[in-house]
Amino acid sequence: MAPANSSRLAYIDWMRGLACVLMFQTHCYDAWLSPIARQSKFFMYSQLGGTFPAPLFLFLAGISFALVTGKLREKNLPPAQIARTTIRRGAEIFAFGLMFRLQEYLIAWGWAPLSDLLRVDVLNTIGLSMMLMGVLCWVVLALHRGLHARLALIFAAAGTAILISLLTPPLWTTWRPDWLPWPLESYINGMHNLGTPQPWLFPIFPWTAFAFAGLAAGFFFQSQWARRREALLFFLAGGVGLILITAARWLDSQPHQLYAVYDYWHTSPNFFWLRVGMILVILTAVYAWCRWGAAQLGFSPIIQLGQASLLVYWVHLEFVYGRASILPKHLVTIRTASLGLLTIFLAMLILAFLRTRLKGRGAEILHRFRGSAGAHESLPRPGAIPQEPPAPVR
Repeated sequence: MAPANSSRLAYIDWMRGLACVLMFQTHCYDAWLSPIARQSKFFMYSQLGGTFPAPLFLFLAGISFALVTGKLREKNLPPAQIARTTIRRGAEIFAFGLMFRLQEYLIAWGWAPLSDLLRVDVLNTIGLSMMLMGVLCWVVLALHRGLHARLALIFAAAGTAILISLLTPPLWTTWRPDWLPWPLESYINGMHNLGTPQPWLFPIFPWTAFAFAGLAAGFFFQSQWARRREALLFFLAGGVGLILITAARWLDSQPHQLYAVYDYWHTSPNFFWLRVGMILVILTAVYAWCRWGAAQLGFSPIIQLGQASLLVYWVHLEFVYGRASILPKHLVTIRTASLGLLTIFLAMLILAFLRTRLKGRGAEILHRFRGSAGAHESLPRPGAIPQEPPAPVR
C-alpha cells in the first residue's frame, strides 16, 4: 500500500522539504556567523549537514525522472518521443539555472565578476543530469523491449553512477581536461576560471552520479515485485544503505588507495557511496514517517516546502546571501543567526503555501473554463505529449 496521505509519493516531497531545511541552515549559518562563531563545533556540524541537500535533490531528480519515464512508457510512446519530452524538461531546468545566474549577476551589479554568469550551480547540474538521463533511457529503450527493458535501465543507470564516481578523482587531478576552455572544463570538474577545481561548485563529476543512482532506484521501485511489496522494499532499501555505508567506511580505512591523489571529502568514490547509503536510510525513515507517522495528521510544513522547493531555493538566497539579507553578513552570534534561520524557514513556508494554493486555484479555474467551453475543446490535440515534468523540484 502507498502512504495514506493525499499523495502516493508524499515521501518524495518530504525528502525535498528536508533538503530545503538542511539548505536553509547551511546557508544561514555560513552567511551570517561571525569569525569567532565559525570556529565552533556547532558551525562545523551545521556545514556537515550541508553536504546532503544537493545529493538529495539530484537523487530525487533521478527517482522522479524514472517515474515519469515509466508513465510515458505505459502510454506506448516510442523511445524517441519519450526522450524528446524528458530531455526538453531537462533543458528547461538548465535554462532556469542560467536565468538564476543572470539574476544574481544583475542584483550584484558593480561588484560581481562577469565570470559569475558561467558558474556551474546546482540547477545547471540538475538540468544537465536530466538531459543525460534522457539520452541514456533513449539508447536503452531503443535496444530493449518488454520486461527486459526495465532491468536494462536499472543496470545502465547504476553502472553509469559507478562509472562517474570512479572517474571523478582523476578528472579533478591527473586527467584534468585543461585543454578545454575553462567554461567547458568547469562542467567537468568545477574549475571555473580559478586554475584548479573548486569544491563549492557542482560539476558533472561527481554530482550527476547521484541522479543516476536515483534513476536506478526509481526504475526498481516501479517493478511489479516492488509495487506488491512496497513497505518491504523501502526497508530493504534502508538495509542496502547500511551495507553501502559500512562498505564505504571499510574501503576508506584501507592503507592502500587506488588513486594518486585522494581527497575524501570532495572526489572520493567512498564518500559518494556513503552518502548514497545515507540517502537510502533517510528514504526508509521518511517513507515510514509518511505512512505511519505524524505526516498522516494533515498539514506537513516539510511536504509544503518540498512542493515548492525550486521557488524557495531561488528566493531564500537573496535574503541570506544577497543585498536583501535580513542579517548582517559574518557579524552575528549563533543565537541571532538561529533566529534568522527560523524567520527564513517561516517566510519560505508561507511562500510555498501561497504558491501551491494559487497554483491549485489557477488549475481549478482553467478546468472550469474548459468545461464551460465544450467537451470537444478539452480533448488533447492528436499526437500531443502529456506534460508530466520529471523535475526534481517543483
